[in-house]
Amino acid sequence: MTTGSDTIAFVRQTWAGLRVLLVLTVLLGFVYPLAVTGIAQVAFPWQANGSLVASTGERVTSRDDAVGSLLIGQASDGPEWFHPRPSAAGDGYDTLASAGSNLGPLNKDLLAVVEERRAAVADAEGVDPADVPVDALTASGSGLDPDSSPEYAQLQVARVARERGLSQDEVRELVDDTTVGRDLGVLGEPRVNVLRLNLALQTMGS
Repeated sequence: MTTGSDTIAFVRQTWAGLRVLLVLTVLLGFVYPLAVTGIAQVAFPWQANGSLVASTGERVTSRDDAVGSLLIGQASDGPEWFHPRPSAAGDGYDTLASAGSNLGPLNKDLLAVVEERRAAVADAEGVDPADVPVDALTASGSGLDPDSSPEYAQLQVARVARERGLSQDEVRELVDDTTVGRDLGVLGEPRVNVLRLNLALQTMGS
């Protein structure tokens, strides 16, 4: 049988829990996010606004001045550009449908797509299908990977140089200059940001 003291204790505990919930909601739901956002906008405005770049390669913070983000992969159509790795996000590079194919490595549909991509890349680059790197054949988990492997970028040098009337040495040097090594020397793999590379290529040809 519930006594008056039990009811009072229950009400006190409930009220204490509600006060903790209210305080934590204000602190973690409003104060903390606003503080982090404010600090980021003051100390790291470019990164906080999406690592956007203009057509000149210059860092910008306004979407109106940007041609893309160094954090998000996007299609680069045409043989005169370096191409990123494939995308399974929506119809390709759809930021509203970021996802991988979710197909297993033995899935027949995935294997068929990989072979189609292998043949297409080998034909476009004029190389043996066995020389096509893995990241040219498979989409990333997000479908929005902004980077390619240095091997895939180097594979495209001959085509890009031919289409733009540049020497392969010039274009190869550009790839080398935009290749980034492992973070802290040990984390991840060397990579090339495709947007940064194409912007540098555009500047070279202007």
